[in-house]
Amino acid sequence: MSGKEQAWALFDRIVEEAAPNGEYRNPWVLVEGVREYKADIETLERLLAVPLYLGSTVRSGIRALALDVWLAYELRRSGFDEDAVWPRATHPRILPMPISRLLRTLPKSERSLLLERLTKKNAVSGVTSSSASILGKNYLKQVDVIMTDWATGPEILISTKRMDSSYGKNAPNRVEESYGDAKNLRLRHPMAALGFLIALRSDILTKEPLVFDWMTDLVGKLGQEDDAYHATCVLLMDYADGLVDEDDSDVEEPDDPLTEPGVEDETGVEDMHTGIPGSDLDSAFKSLPRVSILENRVEAGLRTSVFLAQIVNRALDATPINLHVTARQRRRSPLQ
Repeated sequence: MSGKEQAWALFDRIVEEAAPNGEYRNPWVLVEGVREYKADIETLERLLAVPLYLGSTVRSGIRALALDVWLAYELRRSGFDEDAVWPRATHPRILPMPISRLLRTLPKSERSLLLERLTKKNAVSGVTSSSASILGKNYLKQVDVIMTDWATGPEILISTKRMDSSYGKNAPNRVEESYGDAKNLRLRHPMAALGFLIALRSDILTKEPLVFDWMTDLVGKLGQEDDAYHATCVLLMDYADGLVDEDDSDVEEPDDPLTEPGVEDETGVEDMHTGIPGSDLDSAFKSLPRVSILENRVEAGLRTSVFLAQIVNRALDATPINLHVTARQRRRSPLQ
């Protein structure tokens, strides 16, 4: 079983425990009479522990994937259609909404046959995939977390980055790339809620504090530009030494700018719907390392809950009131 297959099995188990039978808890709460978004940090910490447990390298893509799985989970908590949010909670992780609607209407026997075809080992060219690219003003860009439909076009586009070491070496490149990506996407999709989240290991506070201050300042400014992101976030991950290989932490997983939206090489796609046996899953869960998110060490405007509230509000405010009904109801009815 490949590393990604193991990771998806663990990710899916964590999300299932956080939202049993697909029942997502409303993220909106009342705090002293004021409505606020409360991110599920506990689930995020568990998801971030998976690539550390598996010893995943940056090239595997699993480290950053943990962030994507969590953000997609949060968007589903917000009440957005679970099939419109990518990566989906089930395999295939990317599936156009018209196909999802077709599956819902088919008789059971026909639905089973189509599902068997869609969930086989290789991707169906132009239909299923494990990653997606969106056309910006000038080039195709792989986007990590998306909410989209044929009728509306992209409504939420979130890019994620992760750095566990070599901050001074890589920080300028990550910020520069992100600003260029924002302009490329914003100019073609001005109505979409555009977000950027960067996760850093907490040792940056002691190893390179000036780099942390510089990055925090720049990431904050990326969320204030008229032609960049609508919301930005800095995430500080705290975990024990020895859980990542320092030698590969400065390697960036490459994007393929020529990949068509929703298309992937059929010969290289792993079967994401196979899983780890239950007993092995239980053992893995007991062995997950501890990861803590240090929210209080980040400026208030760049924290996860503020970031998600801005993304959700932007998506709802930019669409007619008859769309995203569940998400609007959840925002109107925060938990006491």
